[in-house]
Amino acid sequence: MPNAPYRAAVVQAAPAALDLEGTLERVDELTGRAASEGASLVVFPEAFVGGYPKGVDFGVRLGTRSEAGRAAFERYHAGAVEVPGPAVDRLGGIAARHGVELVIGVVERDGGTLYCTVLFVGPGGELRGKHRKLVPTALERCVWGRGDASTLTVVDSPRGKIGAAICWENYMPLMRAALFERGTEVYCAPTVDDRDVWQATMRHVAVEGRCHVLAACQHMRGRDLHPDLGGGQVAPDEVLIRGGSVIVDPFGEVLAGPVFEEDAVLVAEVDPGAVIRGRFDLDVAGHYARPDVFELRVLPTPGDRTSAE
Repeated sequence: MPNAPYRAAVVQAAPAALDLEGTLERVDELTGRAASEGASLVVFPEAFVGGYPKGVDFGVRLGTRSEAGRAAFERYHAGAVEVPGPAVDRLGGIAARHGVELVIGVVERDGGTLYCTVLFVGPGGELRGKHRKLVPTALERCVWGRGDASTLTVVDSPRGKIGAAICWENYMPLMRAALFERGTEVYCAPTVDDRDVWQATMRHVAVEGRCHVLAACQHMRGRDLHPDLGGGQVAPDEVLIRGGSVIVDPFGEVLAGPVFEEDAVLVAEVDPGAVIRGRFDLDVAGHYARPDVFELRVLPTPGDRTSAE
């Protein structure tokens, strides 16, 4: 764990609609803005690279799919990124150029399947790891596959142990427990959940895990939805995702945000010592655990139940 305080940032914005090059340029610009304010760790929202098609149904009805919906999925699939791949190399170059730890949501393409993924990119440009969302929410399940335990990633970094839970994974108690067991000190929450109750969730997670929580949410309007995915059917200024990004310390105190209905780069000073001060009386993976009563079992690979015994 680092000893000295440092500055961290969460980005609230929308990507360039189905425009990978334009989105990467936006990542570069926003990362540079955060770095210019002293941030050495920058967190972007869920599905920032590749896009979150808010309100799009891809022609899905129970028992039926439409040809227009299949065509929309084909277009969405083409805008996703391979990991590793050229877009990831570009993200590595951005992180290295600005000297930051970069945690960013992408839509990952693996064969015919897409995943909602978070990438951890180091300040040297190296891909430290990735995490695939375990349970896509509601209609997301029709366009994104499910992750597994092989990407329950917590990375060691000069900023401490960094983990991520994507959007409603934050409502999965055992998911949070797995991140806490792995020693997470900086808990990233890329999301598109813009509800008021999200703020209570983020403060609870911070207090429960005695960790810093960095929640980055998109701010998306009608103009940010590509015509191939239904753009033009809503007014350009209509708010589709209103934001609510926030940074919270291990005692549940809000350090920056929340901000709604505008783009923002929120920056706050993160004190690693607050994690230890907080775990003095509450360490849910340590002295406040009861291994004689409770046991968490994480299956390390899909279908492998023997290695978890």
